[in-house]
Amino acid sequence: MSTFPVTRLRRLRRTSALRSLVRETRLDLEDFVFPVFVAPEPLRNDALPAMSRLTVEELVAEAEECVSLGVSALLLFGLPEEKDELGSGAWEDDGIVQQALRALRARLPELLLITDVCLCEYTSHGHCGVLDGDEVVNDETLELLARTAVSHAEAGADAVAPSDMMDGRVAALRGALDDAGFESTPILAYSVKYASAFYGPFREAADSAPAFGDRRGYQMDPANVREALRECEQDVREGADLLMVKPALPNLDVIRAVRERFDLPVAAYNVSGEYAMLKAAGSAGWIDERAAAVESLTAIKRAGADIVVSYWAKELAAWL
Repeated sequence: MSTFPVTRLRRLRRTSALRSLVRETRLDLEDFVFPVFVAPEPLRNDALPAMSRLTVEELVAEAEECVSLGVSALLLFGLPEEKDELGSGAWEDDGIVQQALRALRARLPELLLITDVCLCEYTSHGHCGVLDGDEVVNDETLELLARTAVSHAEAGADAVAPSDMMDGRVAALRGALDDAGFESTPILAYSVKYASAFYGPFREAADSAPAFGDRRGYQMDPANVREALRECEQDVREGADLLMVKPALPNLDVIRAVRERFDLPVAAYNVSGEYAMLKAAGSAGWIDERAAAVESLTAIKRAGADIVVSYWAKELAAWL
């Protein structure tokens, strides 16, 4: 008589149909947000196509293609015509993101439009707030971020996403939006944004690298997870509607911790460096790019993310 265990876990792995039947984590295109860069002048990036800068007209065409593929949400980043010390292009009525929002809203009313709210793309020094010498001043920055969020809502944004990591920014945005009649506009807070080595391609695409120093004085130390939960708690108290962890892949444990602690929808940003590494390795023939991307995105979902912001979203639409 055989002493082999009655349970054979390989039984449900035997065929593709069986594996699909019992798969625990699935990728649904409706859970993905595609980040885009809009600028006065285009800049094509052939190696990393999703990191290209698009004019407003090009962005509308790109968005139409996304909708046809089933991508239903965009996250907008803007590069202004000119930069200054305060980043005033961020909240101008005819700013680049505001122009893009109006054009997209007119052409694709069904598309979900989320805007990044930060000053780094707009300031001449590349930091995310007002400077006093070499120091980013927290409280003076909040008013400018709030003005930016309101201008985005006025131009047609469905949701705003503050990524600056200033203390109190969610409360400042919530108050300003409510006062301006946008009490129904949700805030997707970059609640856990680490000072990461994985942002390089983004900073080139967004022309947002700091002119001096770094952002470790306001973005989080990657070594900390208890602090991440405190950041989330504060944002929830201040009125955040969704929480985000960035970057995603180095912080799967943090995504899981946030998911287990909070009932709000959790987003994770699959950032530019993660995208670039797989693109480069795939181009070199070291990995199967498509398989590695799908595996990575599945891991982010498995960790607990309800929403994934990813430069793979458009390609994923074709793959799925």
